[in-house]
Amino acid sequence: MSERSLISVVDDNRPFRESMRRLIRSLGCAVEVFPSAADFLASPHVDATACLIADVHMPGMNGDTLYRRLVDTGSAIPTILVTAYPEDAVRTRALQDGVVCYLPKPLNRNQLVECIRSALKRPPRAGSS
Repeated sequence: MSERSLISVVDDNRPFRESMRRLIRSLGCAVEVFPSAADFLASPHVDATACLIADVHMPGMNGDTLYRRLVDTGSAIPTILVTAYPEDAVRTRALQDGVVCYLPKPLNRNQLVECIRSALKRPPRAGSS
């Protein structure tokens, strides 16, 4: 993986964000972390993000809604959704909507790395205007 591949992590859990920061750096990628979807959307990093990892359950805008908003505005980013509370219906809908992976927490490192590799190979999806 390349240092030029920016991976953004959006999760309200600080220890999770920091562990993801360390893991992604160990893969040779650049990483930015955000405590909320609003913080990510307000950042200058949205357009540079090659892969988004977002928690499904967060206060305010959740990861699934964040992904759909990005698609609707024409800024879709290959996205991996993560959750401590997996739900089959949410997983099915997210994957049908184009999410790269839907992973339960605690994350399996090898599975996450494969999902990141897959996401970095995907071109961004066009919006559904």
